[in-house]
Amino acid sequence: MNAELDAMLPIPYRVTTRRRETADSVTLVLEPVAQELEPFRPGQFTMLYAHGVGEIAVSISGDPRVPGCLQQTIRDVGAVSRCLHDRNPGDVVGVRGPYGTGWDAPTAAERDVVIVAGGVGLAPLRPLILDVLHHRHSFRRVVLVAGARTPGDLLFRAELDEWAQVTEAHVTIDQPARSWSGAVGFVTEPLARLRLDPARTTAFLCGPETMMRLCADLLVDAGVPAHDIRLSLERNMKCGVGWCGHCQLGPLLVCRDGPVVDYALARSLLTVREL
Repeated sequence: MNAELDAMLPIPYRVTTRRRETADSVTLVLEPVAQELEPFRPGQFTMLYAHGVGEIAVSISGDPRVPGCLQQTIRDVGAVSRCLHDRNPGDVVGVRGPYGTGWDAPTAAERDVVIVAGGVGLAPLRPLILDVLHHRHSFRRVVLVAGARTPGDLLFRAELDEWAQVTEAHVTIDQPARSWSGAVGFVTEPLARLRLDPARTTAFLCGPETMMRLCADLLVDAGVPAHDIRLSLERNMKCGVGWCGHCQLGPLLVCRDGPVVDYALARSLLTVREL
């Protein structure tokens, strides 16, 4: 029983860097005060605890090759996320994890990789992108499709420019803007124009559920098998270890069996609205 209780105790991490990404999103760089978590796999998440306020699940957005520190990109959408969003260097937060399934990029070796991100969905995909680019020789074609509502809502703007130099990148915003000279439209549009080798393509999708479903269906219609399309699901995760049942989605407990699942499994589940 003590081991089970220990699994629910946050480990203190100190904020070393706070980097603003958008008007309502920041990336915090966290380092352990003493004990540190196990290394994470791209696609996994942590439970972040704001002392005296509460705890939420947050995808890890850092580089899996950098040991010791965590990067967490947090959007201000509620009481706990606001408190975490507002942390400054020197502040301490609680961390549990890492939890859940990962993107498992090595299984896409010698294949074409298509990465599609909508809005803040780019944050959980960032570790995957960094991993794929670090092992670029292991993959064939690498395509990145990223979209947001406005230019100001695009995460990791400087890195997007860097990634565009080494991938086939398509960055788009939903509606025209004076400050934007790039593509306009939803991510489904550049994705639909891609000429794919469906039998040798693995796709990774993260963003709003409607976006993921539409993109996955486009890929299936293009001949990509549903089991070669991976999505990151988001549900109301409270414990992170499959105890409380808050994140149940059909046969899955998303914190334990997800968040990354293939579309063969997720297709029917994405019709179930979160309570």
